[in-house]
Amino acid sequence: MSIEKENQTFNILAIDGGGIRGIVPAHILNSIVGKLNINLNDNFQMLAGTSTGSIIVAGLACGVSIENIVNLYKSLGEKIFVKNESYWPKNIKPAFHSLYNNTNLKKILKETFGDIKLGDIKKPLLIPSTDIGNGGVHVFKSNYCKHFTRDMDVLVCDAVLASCSAPTFFDPTSVGEYALADGGLWANNPSLAAFIDAQRRLNIPADRIKILSVGTGHAKSFYGTDLEKKWGLLNGWQRQEFISFILSLQSQSTHNYLQLIMKEDQLLRLNFESDLPLPLDDYTAANDLFSRADKLFTYETENIKAFFNC
Repeated sequence: MSIEKENQTFNILAIDGGGIRGIVPAHILNSIVGKLNINLNDNFQMLAGTSTGSIIVAGLACGVSIENIVNLYKSLGEKIFVKNESYWPKNIKPAFHSLYNNTNLKKILKETFGDIKLGDIKKPLLIPSTDIGNGGVHVFKSNYCKHFTRDMDVLVCDAVLASCSAPTFFDPTSVGEYALADGGLWANNPSLAAFIDAQRRLNIPADRIKILSVGTGHAKSFYGTDLEKKWGLLNGWQRQEFISFILSLQSQSTHNYLQLIMKEDQLLRLNFESDLPLPLDDYTAANDLFSRADKLFTYETENIKAFFNC
């Protein structure tokens, strides 16, 4: 892939995973377009997204408007999170089955992305997933390096489904010879992976790279300091809160690493904190998430303008 002018800034958009909380980055990006009149595709040279973030960046890479992506979250949350049928009681079911059936998610992704393949996309696009069959990482990449051959015939909808296949929420996804799960297990914040790939694959100097990293919320308190309680997965650790905790730790550590290796004006992280646990699958929280996203956009507007030099 040819890179623009030698001294031009190379902008990366990186979006965290977080289930239904993808409403937050989707709304912020829609506000950037609608209120600041900024064209996302013109202003980002690389896109990276994990899990719910992969839906957003894949949509942008495939020409889906950010407004339509927002509407996707508004209207389809209830259809995506469809409980698996089981004879087990509600609190026991996750110990034996994935909580949700991915049939509707698969259908929605197919309707959104059609038969577009990663090889059809020239803009650099990274979608992290996890290779549970071989115990390693697996990053889907678009057609921006002549050395890439593995993913060129992979459908975008399949890559996104794999990245969204969060353990205990959805079953793993088969893509070609691989059994894949959520990329959030190792790259919930995909900005570091994108930063490295921009340097290694596209030879972009580190001082030319800028990253807009958009999170899906961080819950400040989880377990407290009382270690006398029972620490089973269904009581002390609490399955959903535990998974959110792991995702949040990964996102925080990635951002901390980038802060150490990038200059302050090269990295803008948009995220919010909550005193209460944040849902991954509760679509009834949509209005609250839109409100949080709007507040975050309003608070960060000047920093966003500075990022885009406007």
